[in-house]
Amino acid sequence: MNDKFVGWLSVSVIQHLWLRCVGLRPTYRAVAICIATAFLSTPLAAQPFAYISNQLADSVSVIDTAKGIVVDTIAVPGKPAGIAVAPDGKLCYVSTPEAKGFAVIDTKKREVIAKVTVNDGALGIAVGPDGKRIYVADWYKNTVSAIDADSLQVIKTISVGESPSGLVVSPDNRWLYVANRISDSVSQIDLNTLAVKKTTQVGTHPFGLTIDARGERIYVANVKSDDVTVVETARMKPIATVKVNMLPYATALALNDSRLLVTNQDDGSVSVIDTETLKEIALITVGTKPEGISTHPDDRHVYVANWFDGNVSVIDARTLKVIDTIKTGEGSRAFGQFMGK
Repeated sequence: MNDKFVGWLSVSVIQHLWLRCVGLRPTYRAVAICIATAFLSTPLAAQPFAYISNQLADSVSVIDTAKGIVVDTIAVPGKPAGIAVAPDGKLCYVSTPEAKGFAVIDTKKREVIAKVTVNDGALGIAVGPDGKRIYVADWYKNTVSAIDADSLQVIKTISVGESPSGLVVSPDNRWLYVANRISDSVSQIDLNTLAVKKTTQVGTHPFGLTIDARGERIYVANVKSDDVTVVETARMKPIATVKVNMLPYATALALNDSRLLVTNQDDGSVSVIDTETLKEIALITVGTKPEGISTHPDDRHVYVANWFDGNVSVIDARTLKVIDTIKTGEGSRAFGQFMGK
């Protein structure tokens, strides 16, 4: 949500209150005017924050997206990599491969409040849309652990394909999808039974993946085949393969799911795919070795973590241009859903 939109919304609310109060008795009219005045002096909603894991610096940078700057840096030992922000924005879960688990950040206090040991190869991490469970992939043991978000205890460990990496939960909280890098596949886990229902083959070495708002399609970045597999979730069948650039790593959707943006590690670019035609329509130059990618809640601005440059590129999905570059920390990775509230 940009400043112009906030301003428009504030004015609209005030106009609505004024129109409602002009026919009221003086006492009630005064109350309505006071409420309208409050909208002028109080921000309607805080701008969201982006949480960027800096793996080589053992830290997480907190970006104020309204100001376009890092407002805090939180120490997170264990080579932080994956990011999953809770739906309410109050907690941020960060996988820590060297610490064999993940850290829990209180986003208001901006400090680590818990460290959880899960497995030896913790990398991919996700949280359900209800915020009740956290999922962590074990790169070495070929499993995914489901963790209770309240107790931080493992509920169950599920066997999947080889070297699971990217994780994404369906919008209805019914399914968990897992990219199995070495197996060249994606597993679908039933979150009621915590068992794999189906596994489908995709491209070579899938890593990052995302799901559309209706839960109908998964977009999988295949690192070694330089393409994206589009999977229909109802049948768990690939319906298209879209060629992108070198070493695609992760994906994000924008503009009401009409655009898919894919980070290409080896040529410092982001491919833009039209999700209706399933064709690449643009190639945007960003920083060196782009990895994590996530979309702002305004559904327009897309943030890209550049590993080698230690910064974040901000892309306007409408103009398909980089509009800002924000310095973060050494080894910015931010693999997962790193945009908060």
